[in-house]
Amino acid sequence: MDALLIVFASGLISLFAAFAKKPWLVVSSAMAGLLAAIIVIIVQLQTGKAFFDFLTYEGLSFDQFALLFSLAICVLSLLIIGIGYERFKENPTHTGEYIGLLMFSATGAMIMTAYTDMFMFFLGLEILSIPIYVMAGSNKADVRSSEASLKYFLTGSFATGIFLFGLAWVYGATGTFKLQEIQMKIEEMDTLSPILMIGVLLIMASFIFKIGAAPFHFWSPDVYDGAPPAVTGFMASVVKIAAFYAFLKMFALCFGQGELFLFWKGALVVMIIITLFVGNLSALRQVRFKRLLAYSSITHVGYTLLLFVSQVDFFFSSQYLWFYMFAYGFSIVGIIAVAIAVNDSEDRIDALRGLGKRNPFLAIVGIVSLLSLAGIPPTSGFFAKYILFSAAWKSAAWLVIIALINSGISIYYYLKVIVAIASPADQEQEKIKLSPLTIAVLVIALAGMLGFSFVLPLL
Repeated sequence: MDALLIVFASGLISLFAAFAKKPWLVVSSAMAGLLAAIIVIIVQLQTGKAFFDFLTYEGLSFDQFALLFSLAICVLSLLIIGIGYERFKENPTHTGEYIGLLMFSATGAMIMTAYTDMFMFFLGLEILSIPIYVMAGSNKADVRSSEASLKYFLTGSFATGIFLFGLAWVYGATGTFKLQEIQMKIEEMDTLSPILMIGVLLIMASFIFKIGAAPFHFWSPDVYDGAPPAVTGFMASVVKIAAFYAFLKMFALCFGQGELFLFWKGALVVMIIITLFVGNLSALRQVRFKRLLAYSSITHVGYTLLLFVSQVDFFFSSQYLWFYMFAYGFSIVGIIAVAIAVNDSEDRIDALRGLGKRNPFLAIVGIVSLLSLAGIPPTSGFFAKYILFSAAWKSAAWLVIIALINSGISIYYYLKVIVAIASPADQEQEKIKLSPLTIAVLVIALAGMLGFSFVLPLL
């Protein structure tokens, strides 16, 4: 709860700091708040005690995993603000609103990791989503940004409506919104209630919308393409972390028993297969960088969903998910930094040509990021995929084989981008200069992609 309040307060301070019209002051206050939250979380993980024990609420429980996922949210939010600073300062009038919205969205993400009842989950979901609807359309000079904002708002609102409809059915079957009580009510049922089964399917459909899995993925490429690069990075990393853990928490604890698990598992398996092939095959023909990243993200959603059908204990599932999403988040930060530095208005993959000569360090980070997304050793992305596939192998080996085939397909379009980065430029281009803050963020991301695998033995 301490870290949650710090992040929220930092968002408010950032809004007021914007009156000075000094972007560095806004960014500094936000980054200082996130650093303070990270320190508080680490101390709480080590000691098991919060600084302010009286700051509690029964709807939120910051246990070990809620703290770990909140740590990932704060770290990745900090890195994204760092790489986005060069673009933020171009418009000092709106820097405060932009950073404030991002901080409030991170607050919603942290609520989604710690919720204990459906009411707090819904509140966290809306606090997470509403700022992103605005941020996606913040680039008023680009019509694609306005389109991204509208599409994300409409599809997000539709998904929220489906969730509330499903929640009403679940409440009708169990008579409660609390996760533990829902679990107990379901375990006491002799036969599954049809009302409950319909509610579970509707809730699962809303989650599939939110995480961008097929066949409800159609909003994702346009939103990723139209949103500013830093917002795209935030959606691909922080939003995904919060959504997946909230999904795992709800379905593993409440709906993961016996016949009910078998009921929704079949539908999810079909969605995993569709998601993997739709994401990979669509990415093969992309010529725009962020659209390729969007379809790559859809494919990674398919990989992550393997964990939900693997029948692994919730304790280990949470650990595996945390490692995978953190490793994936570092890769996203690295590749988004490349897009921001190149700053191509058309967002073409060909604009990356000659990057190795324009800025060798940036090219190295970009290549390592792509290798990590592809799951090539010795990157953290390889180890993250390994633990996910290993977890699912015992209960769904054939599904893992399909995932491995798709992983092989994905190497082609990642290599296409790597070749573009390593190729000589068609004409003489200016050198890309990076700010000290951007270099620091890239070093952290690179260390995460190459050194984060040492966390694996602890799992």
